[in-house]
Amino acid sequence: MRNLPVIPTVLVALAVATMIALGIWQIQRKGEKEALVDRYENASTLPPVAWPEPPDTELLYRRATGFCLEPVDWRSIAGQNREGEAGWQHIASCRTGGGEGPGMQVVVGWSASMEPPEDWEGGEVSGIIALDPEYEIRLVSEDAAPGLQPVARPDPADMPNNHLLYAIQWFFFAGAAALIYVLALRKRMRS
Repeated sequence: MRNLPVIPTVLVALAVATMIALGIWQIQRKGEKEALVDRYENASTLPPVAWPEPPDTELLYRRATGFCLEPVDWRSIAGQNREGEAGWQHIASCRTGGGEGPGMQVVVGWSASMEPPEDWEGGEVSGIIALDPEYEIRLVSEDAAPGLQPVARPDPADMPNNHLLYAIQWFFFAGAAALIYVLALRKRMRS
């Protein structure tokens, strides 16, 4: 092609290369996410551990036991019970060990109401360690506090893995950008 515009061609080539690189990266992320889910699924078969202080995300999906000396605060987040009904998960911020707090976040149960339970005063809690966006990890109790229902068990299979779709999207964008540029060049050459 004669009189090929250098700067636009370089910019489009860089953009297409970047989109292809992002697609390849997403394919790599897909494999990493699958390995992470496998690791979490294996963690659920390991022996229980004591509640880790400080929080340790390496223990996600392990069974654990902790002791809540006293709930010092409550929060409610959207969640499901074991039957799949939508409602509220109730999370207690607990004092632990040396009495400082909050040292442990405990999901004590589910209800249709956003109001926290009134009758739960703490104690030993056994359950599964799950991710907590605010406190790194939380303990999802196997048993519900009085007046509540057990929450849905954390399941690593519920982690989204859309990386293949993202890769396809980036490859499509790269192809579309290249095609549009070739069509624009053809139109320019005809004029």
